[in-house]
Amino acid sequence: MEFCGAELHSARRFIIGAGAGAVDWARLTQLGGHDLLLVANGAGARRAATALDAAAAVFQPDAVVSTGFCGALDPALALADVVVATSVVSADRRFGSLPVSTASAHHSGVVCSIDRVAQTAEEKGRLRAGGGIAVEMEAAGVAARAEARGLPFYCIRVVTDLAGDTMANDFNAALRADGHFDTMVILREALRRPLARLPELCRLRQRSVRAACVLGDFFADCRF
Repeated sequence: MEFCGAELHSARRFIIGAGAGAVDWARLTQLGGHDLLLVANGAGARRAATALDAAAAVFQPDAVVSTGFCGALDPALALADVVVATSVVSADRRFGSLPVSTASAHHSGVVCSIDRVAQTAEEKGRLRAGGGIAVEMEAAGVAARAEARGLPFYCIRVVTDLAGDTMANDFNAALRADGHFDTMVILREALRRPLARLPELCRLRQRSVRAACVLGDFFADCRF
């Protein structure tokens, strides 16, 4: 997750684990006078949970925040809207999620955490019928580990695709076991239908950059 808030520009590398136990990316920084350890470890609840365990072995947090991109389930959500979860729901669990104090605009509601990319408007509609306003892939894993450790948990996400969007690219087919999307698979399949799939990839990149900056600014303004 890339943050664009000015307070996070001084983030420095922080090594967590070694070999197969290392997380993909980590940075140590400060925000509002507090130490923050930012960790990324690929898509999916299992890898997110592993990242929290690895980070907690070298850094003692007062609270845990699951953050990143999400898909909108509520048609009222626009691109780059920030969502603060009131709870996180997975296939078999519901986890509480704490509110934040901020003057920045945001939406609050239930975030659905699933094991795949919600690619179609129809699937998003089914998730919306269950009460969710946004969908993502990691928060349930983080919430479960935070609960097990007795740590306060927050979930803050930013929208990169809308409730009515159906993706032309099959990102689930390109998701590897290591939690990363195989770029070559995505590009190879995109070239099979270039008029629909290549412009979508460009749009997603543009949306992601914009959403990351909005999310960084939101963090710079909020209190936990």
